[in-house]
Amino acid sequence: MNTDDWLADTRTSYDTVAASYAELTRHLLDETPEERAALTLFADLARAQGGGLVADVGCGTGRVTGHLRNLGLDAFGIDLSPGMIDVARREHPGVRFDLGSMTDLALADASVTGLVAWYSLIHIPDDEISSVLAHFRRVLRPGGPLLLSFHVGDESRLKTEGYGGHPMKVYVHRRQHDQTIAWLNEAGFAVETHKTLTSAESKLGGIILARRQP
Repeated sequence: MNTDDWLADTRTSYDTVAASYAELTRHLLDETPEERAALTLFADLARAQGGGLVADVGCGTGRVTGHLRNLGLDAFGIDLSPGMIDVARREHPGVRFDLGSMTDLALADASVTGLVAWYSLIHIPDDEISSVLAHFRRVLRPGGPLLLSFHVGDESRLKTEGYGGHPMKVYVHRRQHDQTIAWLNEAGFAVETHKTLTSAESKLGGIILARRQP
């Protein structure tokens, strides 16, 4: 499958489920204290870098973007799906949300202090991960924190419906910490902490906090 095919399928799928996704996920962070703690640590590290813009890449309906702003960060969101972006702008008026893809991140070099990819790498095929992480490193300032969350496992499966039974066509890639950490190291990141947990966000989720090396 070429890049255009899976990106188009992902975009269409999330356009289809945008409204129901917002309803079903709006309160997840209220039920996930360990994830909130990771986001708070990320916010502390971003502030320690002197503040500035923070990107939530693959932001969906903006729930994590909004949480980061509540933590005092100048956060904005980027997502592939126009439907998701429309919902995000309605739910978080006045917050910046851009239409875009992490496979071709339209941000200037070293333009953000921190970057979050919250369960958004899960649709990126293995052979595209290195390119995506290279974009993350390029747009981050040296020393800037990167927070990733993902589903832990070894398999990829095609998701054909979701979020209220709507039709979807997206591959969900589950990955192990060691593989993800190896990709990060190769891309020029230093991993500071990682953990596996079970919560409302994921039956088996992974969180990795890293920094962009100089």
